Amino acid sequence: MALPSGKHDVFQAIADPTRREVLKLLVDQEMPVTAISGHFPMTRTAVSKHLRILAEAGLVKERKVGRETRYRLETQPLQELKNWLNYYERYWENKLSALQRFVESED
Repeated sequence: MALPSGKHDVFQAIADPTRREVLKLLVDQEMPVTAISGHFPMTRTAVSKHLRILAEAGLVKERKVGRETRYRLETQPLQELKNWLNYYERYWENKLSALQRFVESED
């Protein structure tokens, strides 16, 4: 589901496994779309669409170098995801602790 402005949010952007792999590729280096597309069994146009969604979510930034557009990872938007996961981590930890107590009490 797109945001009202037509942009994608972080959760939508990382929902796709291909986009998560693109983010992994960009962790250590800036890359042009041609180099990124070489890692996937799809067309450069398809990879460009994934990059557009990541850019709309603020997860990648693009920069022109001559005739080439290079992409780099922007980690700040991932903070929203981290905050969301941290909130629910307390719930998981409580449930896992309860399960551990239950299993140990059965012994």
